[in-house]
Amino acid sequence: MENILKIDQIEKYYGSKVNLTKAIDDISFQVDEGEFVAIMGASGSGKTTLLNCISTIDKVTTGHIYVSGEDITKLKGNALNKFRREKLGFIFQDFNLLDTMTAYENIALALSIQNVPAAKIDSKVKKVAKELDIESVLQKYPYQMSGGQKQRVASARAIITDPKLILADEPTGALDSKAAKLLLERFAYLNKNLKATILMVTHDSFTASYAQRIIFIKDGRIFHELHRGQDKRKDFFDKIIDVVTLLGGDLNDAL
Repeated sequence: MENILKIDQIEKYYGSKVNLTKAIDDISFQVDEGEFVAIMGASGSGKTTLLNCISTIDKVTTGHIYVSGEDITKLKGNALNKFRREKLGFIFQDFNLLDTMTAYENIALALSIQNVPAAKIDSKVKKVAKELDIESVLQKYPYQMSGGQKQRVASARAIITDPKLILADEPTGALDSKAAKLLLERFAYLNKNLKATILMVTHDSFTASYAQRIIFIKDGRIFHELHRGQDKRKDFFDKIIDVVTLLGGDLNDAL
């Protein structure tokens, strides 16, 4: 099985020598192809900083991050842009859809940028729309869609280029419980049936329970790790709550 992501002893500092803050403190872990991994931690734990470094939005102070064996901490300019465009898929809490484009156009845009032929774009958009159950909204604009539909459109846009790694930042944060459940079931489907590799940051125990592995972060360091194995989701959720309790119970632990 291919190693998709390798985090090698990374640290991230903010501020000056007089007032220095260590946001990430010597973190190392790996994500293999086809894994669905969640990163959990309270606000200020370092989980968002970690995701920003992996997505190349931010730079590590020390250490290395490898995606499919390539050290992305050394990428610059066009090489960095090419990496973001071809190797990563992004799913954000606030959707980041273009209001002047239909769902179809928002999804197709990622392929248009890569100069994919129109006929191939059409078939790929329709295929991913079916997988995420959004065929009925393809000709609608974002203002005509529910929050759950918008997030599934954003998810379709993220996966349509067949990225090596899908990064999801609090993907259910702006959704009601029903829409969140539908989205997470689609994530699980993409992971199981299409072998999508997903790294998801969340503070929510219910959301995290859909992952196969959870890395808990506290004060910039890895605090604990859980593997779902053969557990049913409810049993895995209960184990997550136990760790959250150890962390201080400052995460959202509502089922």
